[in-house]
Amino acid sequence: MRGISSFERGVMENAADASMLARTEKWAGVNSGSRNLPGLATMAAMLADAFSGLPGAISLVDPDPVEAVRPDGRLDLIAHGSHLRLSVRPQAPVQILLTGHMDTVFPADHAFQTLRWIDPATLNGPGVADMKGGLAVMLAALSAFETAPGTERLGYDVIINSDEEVGSPSSAALLRQVAAGKLAAFTYEPALPDGTLAGARAGSGNFAIIVTGKSAHAGRNPQDGRNALLAAADLALRLKAGSNTGLSCNPARIEGGSPNNVVPDHAVLHVNFRPKTPADEQAADILLKDAMAQVARNHDVTLHRHGGFGRPPKPMDSQAEALFRLVQQCGADLSLPIAWRDTGGVCDGNNIAACGVPVVDTMGVRGGDIHSDSEYLIVDSLAERAQLSALALLRIAEGRFTKGMKA
Repeated sequence: MRGISSFERGVMENAADASMLARTEKWAGVNSGSRNLPGLATMAAMLADAFSGLPGAISLVDPDPVEAVRPDGRLDLIAHGSHLRLSVRPQAPVQILLTGHMDTVFPADHAFQTLRWIDPATLNGPGVADMKGGLAVMLAALSAFETAPGTERLGYDVIINSDEEVGSPSSAALLRQVAAGKLAAFTYEPALPDGTLAGARAGSGNFAIIVTGKSAHAGRNPQDGRNALLAAADLALRLKAGSNTGLSCNPARIEGGSPNNVVPDHAVLHVNFRPKTPADEQAADILLKDAMAQVARNHDVTLHRHGGFGRPPKPMDSQAEALFRLVQQCGADLSLPIAWRDTGGVCDGNNIAACGVPVVDTMGVRGGDIHSDSEYLIVDSLAERAQLSALALLRIAEGRFTKGMKA
C-alpha cells in the first residue's frame, strides 16, 4: 500500500471485512426481483438492520405512485417496494451521496434462485454482483470510515432503492431531492471483471404509444377500417430508421391486434431510446413527435404517447473526471489499476449526474454476466473495492476533492 498514511492503513485493514462474503450470500439468497414486493420487504428489513450499525437516522421511504400502460391501453398503478434512506451528519461541511439498489432482474418464479461456487474465487448467484455484493462493499467501506479520526467533517446520505432495475420510476424524485447540494456521489453498480469503471453513459427513454384505429370486417368492408396494428408497425419502422450514431432506437414490442377476420382497432408500441447527449435526447423527442404525426395522418388513426426519458445522458465533464482521478489515485495507492470507458448502459448515476453532482457509479464489486443466470462475483474484489471506497471517503473528508475542481 504505497502512498497510504499510517491512519489510512488502519482504516484499510478494517475495510477488508471478512463478513462481506457472508452478507452477500445471505442477501443473494433472498429473491428481491423488482416486482416481488414480499421479497423486497424482507430485503429492506435486512438492509435496515445491517446499516443501523452506522450513526445517523435510518428510515424506509414509501415509493411514489407509478403508472404503466396495460396491453389494452388502459393505465394501471404499478406497486413498488419501499426505499431505504440513511442520513449521517447532515450538518457536516462536506456532504456526499452513496446509492445502491436492493432489487434484481430475477422475478420470484425465475429458475435462477441459488448460489454455487464456480471455483474457489468465483461465486455464481442472482444479484451477487448486481448488486448485493456492491451493497456489502458500501457498508464495509462506511463502517471502516467511521473508525477514522476526522469523520465529523463528512456527512452522507445513503439511498438504497427498490426499483433501479426497472428504471427507478418510484424513487427518481427521492434521488433528486437527496442529491441536491451534494459535493459528489458514489453508486455501487459492479465494475467490469478487470476493474474498469463506467465513464460517460447514454441516456434512456421508454415509451408506450397507444394507437387507436377503427374495426371493420376484414372481408366485407376492410376499407372502412383503420388498422391500428399496421400503424404501430409503420411507426416502429420510422423510429428505427431515425437511429444514428448518437441516438439508438429499439422498438421492443407491439401489443394488441384482433381475430384474423377483423381489422384491428387497437395496438400499443413499446420503444426504447438511448441518446448519448442532451441534444440527442431532444432529437429523439422531435423524431417521435414527427413520426407520430405522419402515422396519424397516413393511417387516419389517433396516437397517445406515455412515458419519458427517465435516465438523462451522463457526460464526462471536468468535475466528473476530477472525481474519477481521485478514485484512480486511491487505486494506485492500493496497487489497483483503475481505468474507465464510456458505456451505453444506464443506472441511477445518470439521474444523479443530471442534478449537477459528479458521480462514479461503478464502485461495486468486480463481476460479470449480470442480468443472466451466469452472473458471477470475483470474491477477492469485495475487500479491494471496500478499501478503495474507504480511502476515497477519507480523502474527500480531508478536502482533496472540492466543488469546481477540474482534472
